[in-house]
Amino acid sequence: MNALRLEAAVVQAGLRRLLGPLDITVPPGEVVSILGPSGAGKSSLLAWLCGALPPGLSAMGRVFLGERELTTLPPERRGLGILFQDDLLFPHLDVAGNLAFGLAAAVRGRAARRAAIAAALDSVGLPGIEARDPATLSGGERARVALLRVLLSAPGALLLDEPFGRLDPATRVAVRTLTFRLARERGLPTLLVTHDADDVAAAAGPVLRIGAGGS
Repeated sequence: MNALRLEAAVVQAGLRRLLGPLDITVPPGEVVSILGPSGAGKSSLLAWLCGALPPGLSAMGRVFLGERELTTLPPERRGLGILFQDDLLFPHLDVAGNLAFGLAAAVRGRAARRAAIAAALDSVGLPGIEARDPATLSGGERARVALLRVLLSAPGALLLDEPFGRLDPATRVAVRTLTFRLARERGLPTLLVTHDADDVAAAAGPVLRIGAGGS
């Protein structure tokens, strides 16, 4: 795996600087946290990394995954996976359909794809739920399925946009622990943005603290 690197990253709304300049290196298998209050520009930074910065915002700087520069690439070629507060599961697809949507194209053939989905669900303690409607799942189950969908896409790095924020306390701890464990096991450089100090403590990695200043 390769490190994720940000060089002189700045996010702005018009002429108003929301965040930066930031220089960050996230080594493979490590979690780097950006801790700051709501409105500090953290989510906008991740949107820029993904190539999906909302209208009205602009950014400067460069992004690398290993030696490959991502800055000007379209989102689908960047190889980055992102988890949000909302799980964003497709309501018209069952669990298997949701996971198949994220499954890397390198996994070919119906049997191989079914086997990959079954193995992924088994690995997080959710065996046999392929046919379930996402609406019937608990919050923790939905969060785990959303995590698997990202991981099955074989990303080169993982971005976490406060993905544990809407879970109840016990579920939050379990899903957070699982997320960090799987990211480390896969050697993924992981960038977490959060306003919760408990998330940062659980990440057990370097922390960058930023102040308020934007959205």
